[in-house]
Amino acid sequence: MWRIVFLLALAAPLPAAEKYTGPKPPKPDVIYIVHASNLVPAEQAEATEGKKKDDTTYTVSGAESPAKTPVAEPIFILESKSLSPERLQLYRMEVKNGQREIVFPPPGKRRKDAPRPMHLSLRRLGDGLYRIEANEFLPNGEYALSPEGSNTVFCFQVY
Repeated sequence: MWRIVFLLALAAPLPAAEKYTGPKPPKPDVIYIVHASNLVPAEQAEATEGKKKDDTTYTVSGAESPAKTPVAEPIFILESKSLSPERLQLYRMEVKNGQREIVFPPPGKRRKDAPRPMHLSLRRLGDGLYRIEANEFLPNGEYALSPEGSNTVFCFQVY
């Protein structure tokens, strides 16, 4: 009986959550790709909205992003002041005519080839500091993280 009480007493104090000691973003509301102890800023741009037939097309100039990562499941760090990390969505972009684009069908129309947001996980590291991870394998290509309902995009390339 005393052994059980002793074991329960040892198990009771749980270790406190570890404080984040990694690199801190130099600017708030900018998404950074984590490369070991270095932070690479994602390319920040405004996607241009256009119409093609009934579809809505969002384009970003340039065939490829200057922010690159070899990691197929990248990790991002964000210090949030006004950008809501819970609203971020990750999409793959297609390169056409020297620019990156993504095409969405009109609301209410479903297509097999319609883009779907990729899975992300979000973990709070501290006051306004968040770790965002791609929760699925990203094949080589161009990608954009964007807050839902916004044309602001944070682009990067997986190579």
